[in-house]
Amino acid sequence: LRCPAVCRLDPYDGLPESYLIHGGRTPNNEISSSLYMLTTDSRGCNRKLTLCCKERELVGEVPGARYGHTMSMVQSRGKTACVLFGGRSYMPAGERTTESWNSVVDCPPQVFLFDLEFGCSSAHTLPELSDGQSFHLALAREDCVYILGGHSLTSDSRPPRLFRLRVELLQGSPLLSCDTLETGISISSAMITRTGPTHRYIILGGYQSDSQKRMDCSTVIVNEKGIHLEPLESPQWTPDITHSRTWFGSSAGEGIVLLAV
Repeated sequence: LRCPAVCRLDPYDGLPESYLIHGGRTPNNEISSSLYMLTTDSRGCNRKLTLCCKERELVGEVPGARYGHTMSMVQSRGKTACVLFGGRSYMPAGERTTESWNSVVDCPPQVFLFDLEFGCSSAHTLPELSDGQSFHLALAREDCVYILGGHSLTSDSRPPRLFRLRVELLQGSPLLSCDTLETGISISSAMITRTGPTHRYIILGGYQSDSQKRMDCSTVIVNEKGIHLEPLESPQWTPDITHSRTWFGSSAGEGIVLLAV
């Protein structure tokens, strides 16, 4: 799958580290709506690493097939839930023509919230999120998710957006609120890695426009006061990276990023 949403779940209650994988685009240009849980286990006498992947079913208001979106875990009032936002999908069947049959559009700017214990999913519409966006970044701390950057197909732009989405997992129905912050950056398809146990990250890579890679780096700190972005000195990029047309990659953990061009 290309460009799925991937979210890490820390070990809890004796369960091993695991990952949620939702959606993505296949090499045959099929777009998935499936949700999988990938778990790792290195127990046993030989300490052999074992991977186990199981599909998880959702009920209720289920997010449709998409790619280029994000998932984040939030914690509130002793409960845990998963937040899904953004992405792209094919144009609805009723709006397609022969020329636009395989055209993709931004998914509606809804926020989907689902719990992993019961598999219940709900969709939420917030007035601050008026445009769809894809290939953005999402950083979560406790009951907040910060949505940074992204590309909008409607305007073909990368506005310097930054939203703070707060999720209160109340008894019964959850309560979601959103604030628009002023310290965003114009970026899409960036790579982000966490540098340690605290909520400190490094952003690198990505694009400022379709033809211009973003060669700058940023440090992001998420704490109880909010989110803070600061410029960071870039590494000495190799000529292969500097002159490449495209680059992509992902975090390899502990401040390490795997890059490909």
